[in-house]
Amino acid sequence: MSGPVTVSITRRVDPSQEDQMLAWLRAGTELAERFEGFLGSGWVRPEESSAQWHMLYRFSSQESLDAWELSAQRRWWLDSAQGFVDEAAREHRTGIEGWFDEPSSVDVQDLRSAPPAPPRWKQMCAIFIVFFPLSLAANYAATELAADWWLPLRVLASVAVMTPLMTYLALPWITRLLHGWLTKARA
Repeated sequence: MSGPVTVSITRRVDPSQEDQMLAWLRAGTELAERFEGFLGSGWVRPEESSAQWHMLYRFSSQESLDAWELSAQRRWWLDSAQGFVDEAAREHRTGIEGWFDEPSSVDVQDLRSAPPAPPRWKQMCAIFIVFFPLSLAANYAATELAADWWLPLRVLASVAVMTPLMTYLALPWITRLLHGWLTKARA
């Protein structure tokens, strides 16, 4: 089973079609909510009169996302927008960058652009701050508790313990702790 998947889509819409677009978005969200694993959706525009609409939706796994994206309901929904909505770009995000995303719910009236992810070097620093001590502790424990194990098995056990600790405890904690620094604008 894969982890959560966020889909980011940029669509172009004639600004005079705003009411139709809002109704279309609500209909799509209501349809997606019926699918297992749907975690939420939202949209923003760079400015109120912009023709670009940046949309996000998130599912708990690639399998859940595939069920939605291959469904007859989604096909009907997309077909209903023919003539006033064009897709310009699409991106799937599944990896570590998800820890640096803004919250998944977006106020429909908030037309500000989403803030960019922190620079890669800041992401690297945040990961290092928790990875080094956790790796040190895991290696110490493996030496003490499993010194006579075959090396690949000892490494596998260490990684099997470290990965969920990093994913569910250490990375969320450090990103909350360093939020101000991670999101600070570049000078």
